[in-house]
Amino acid sequence: MYDSTDIQSNKGMAILAYILFFIPLIAAKESKFAWYHANQGLTLFLSWVIVNVVLGIIPFIGWILQPIANLALVILAVLGIVAAAQGQVKPLPIIGSYTLLK
Repeated sequence: MYDSTDIQSNKGMAILAYILFFIPLIAAKESKFAWYHANQGLTLFLSWVIVNVVLGIIPFIGWILQPIANLALVILAVLGIVAAAQGQVKPLPIIGSYTLLK
């Protein structure tokens, strides 16, 4: 499904997808590997926005849980970066099953 040449030439774009998900969408339009990781990065970004908005609104408990949730999202980003650097197509735990980009 994923070409080894595509993986080797687009590892940098795949890694970048977890920091700025839209860059691979512009710079690596033809790469399925980069698009897969851009989808994971977009899902991670939207999760971060939702978690911070929802927990930021909830007084006390939300404010306590917010740093813990942010740490969990950073860990997910690191897992994604490691998978991309190793040339793996591996979904992130919990949020990786969602496909937003086709």
